[in-house]
Amino acid sequence: AYFVLQVIYARRKHKISPPETTGHPEFERIFRAQVNCSEYFPIFLALLWVAGIFFHQGVAALCGLLYLYTRFKYFQGYTVAAQGRLGPLYASARLLWLLLGLAVAGLLAHFLLP
Repeated sequence: AYFVLQVIYARRKHKISPPETTGHPEFERIFRAQVNCSEYFPIFLALLWVAGIFFHQGVAALCGLLYLYTRFKYFQGYTVAAQGRLGPLYASARLLWLLLGLAVAGLLAHFLLP
């Protein structure tokens, strides 16, 4: 919701009415950052859910909080400059891979071990 609100504020600041998605470079970066985060959110939720159920709730929750923090830093970095997104982007990708590994390990343990 925070990211969506930032897009609304940027639209007002730069006088860009919906459905336009181009205009001032600052608006375009904010809009793109919000869309990028939205695109990854379903993947994150699915991995978090499976890792929490089949591996460990606490570990999954910690990874989830770290992921949300890295996406927030990604958004902040991207709004300043496109290059500012790279560090947090790589960190959030590593956390998604970790959640995937935890989910797979939990599923394998649940279905293959007695």
